[in-house]
Amino acid sequence: MDIKEIRSLDFVEVTDEEFKLIRDLIYKNIGINLTEEKRSLVNGRLQKILRKLNFKTFKEYYHFLINDKSGEALSELANVISTNHTFFGREIDHFEYFVDIVLPEIEARAKKTNNFDIRVWSAGCSSGEEPYTLVMLMMEYFGKDYNKWKAGVLATDISLNALEKAKKGIYPDERVQPLPDIFKKKYFNHLPSGEWEIIDVIKREVTFRRFNLMNEKFPFKSPFDVIFCRNVMIYFDEPTRERLVDKFYQFTAPNGYLFIGHSETLNRAKTKYLYLKPAVYKKA
Repeated sequence: MDIKEIRSLDFVEVTDEEFKLIRDLIYKNIGINLTEEKRSLVNGRLQKILRKLNFKTFKEYYHFLINDKSGEALSELANVISTNHTFFGREIDHFEYFVDIVLPEIEARAKKTNNFDIRVWSAGCSSGEEPYTLVMLMMEYFGKDYNKWKAGVLATDISLNALEKAKKGIYPDERVQPLPDIFKKKYFNHLPSGEWEIIDVIKREVTFRRFNLMNEKFPFKSPFDVIFCRNVMIYFDEPTRERLVDKFYQFTAPNGYLFIGHSETLNRAKTKYLYLKPAVYKKA
């Protein structure tokens, strides 16, 4: 018996009914819209979970998901289905805009009102590169005055696995390469393994929380000056995107910003945000 024959004994084929059940569950709870073209992706990526839990059918796994009250099973499903691929400096023009336009605006308002509070949310933070970069940029921009700001970044993701990686803050060399050498020397420890670890000063400025963007209500008490939600909505259909953007708008401060991925767009006829440039919007 060769390896293909062994694999075929373990492989569980999803039925039409089971695929619809799993697909609808994912759409309702995670927001990801899986078309029929994604059937093989679902079939392949969930095999390991089925084997681990000793399920013989996808329907058994579906009932396990809907009866799990801890949320851990759904988190594992989200982690397997979604793609957590990112790196430092991804879509770098957003970070340049953040430093050149957004931070000077916030600083000018703060000096007028004497309110040195800046609220930044990295929604769908994956393994942490984005929120850590935002903290580094704020520290560089404000310099010795950074400590007088009530700053830092809230970083959320539905995947517990991604959040655990983010909290550790350890990255392979290729993920850190896009950063300037001065950033690597100043904000990382170079480990004997060749990996790079974020220094504690930066780690303390990021608050990681598990959060599902599909929640009906957001729990925040105050709006955000800046929301980064990049390359998350590519998985959502238009109605889901519109509902999420409406909630973002509700929790964006006046003159606050929303950054989305370059492969994403908002319907300008429907969104309340003002379009500034590709993937950058403002609550004007």
